[in-house]
Amino acid sequence: MEEKISVIVPVYRVESVLKRCVDSILAQSYENMEIVLVDDGSPDGCPALCDEYAALYPNILSIHKENGGLTSAWKEGVRHASGELLGFVDSDDWIEPDMYERLAAALKRYEADIAMAGLTFDYEDKSYPPRRETNRMERECYRGEDLKELWPVLLNDGSFIGRTIQPSRVTKLFRRELVEHNLQLWDERVSVGEDLQMVFAAVLDARCICQIPDYYPYHYWYNQSSMTGQYDAEYLGKIKFLQERLQDISDRKGIYDFRPQIRNDFLSLAIMAVKNEIWRNHRDSFRQVLKNVRAMCRDESVREALSHHTMDRLGLSVKLYIFMMKHSLVLPCWAATKLFFSFYYGVTSHAQ
Repeated sequence: MEEKISVIVPVYRVESVLKRCVDSILAQSYENMEIVLVDDGSPDGCPALCDEYAALYPNILSIHKENGGLTSAWKEGVRHASGELLGFVDSDDWIEPDMYERLAAALKRYEADIAMAGLTFDYEDKSYPPRRETNRMERECYRGEDLKELWPVLLNDGSFIGRTIQPSRVTKLFRRELVEHNLQLWDERVSVGEDLQMVFAAVLDARCICQIPDYYPYHYWYNQSSMTGQYDAEYLGKIKFLQERLQDISDRKGIYDFRPQIRNDFLSLAIMAVKNEIWRNHRDSFRQVLKNVRAMCRDESVREALSHHTMDRLGLSVKLYIFMMKHSLVLPCWAATKLFFSFYYGVTSHAQ
């Protein structure tokens, strides 16, 4: 008999697209499935929609909780799930009908603890073509001693955002015990890199992981607000906290020294933090934005990462940006960021 898959769906303020998400899970070719809808205190019509689905389908659970954020929602879903295998889908996304059948088949074929696929970024603005993202692993399966080949490049392979395993929890199927064992490690206060802390801990405990190459069944929805992005004045503090949590997970597992890779990943995100300040801060004056960027470049954690990173596969533009940050050349940082994003959005919007 097929092992049961429980698919956990955190739900918050997605009334207009929740049906698309849930219906795509109901349409799965894999038969022995349970859907756990976790209403995270949504203030719109989502709680009622969750209850309607639960009333119509015996394999759907509707769970309601006070708002606590994404991680708290899917952790609550895990506690209510009954399946031997666990999957995750975010409530504004959708999946292809054969996704869990193929992931479960790969999990069974390799006797793996985690099976992985890729994802497709779909944009509300149709002038932006879909974009795909997947793992950078060279093999379809890593087992036992083979997993040690991944440790030196797991979080960073020497390139900018060089994560060898695509960190999204939603593109993966996990054996239940792997998730339950790590629930206490996944800090609900993490708001940038939530999935990275989850997948990092799970992979370190896995006896075998596998991937399906060139397969992109998960559709990540980029609506207009996601594309334009919201300015986050606390972004640097959030990635510093992520760095702390990743290091704590690494220390607790004690199987490899991931400190240099964690530093490299932090620096990649710190560069993005500076660009976020320059491109998206429309609240402050030009002078204040430059002042904010200077403070970020002089932050103790950022200075340490700028001085001691080990990324040796960086492109010229990233090397130049690191040089400018290292020497607090804030005006050139501002100019380079404005030029890059103006060019990027102009070219991408006409790519079709």
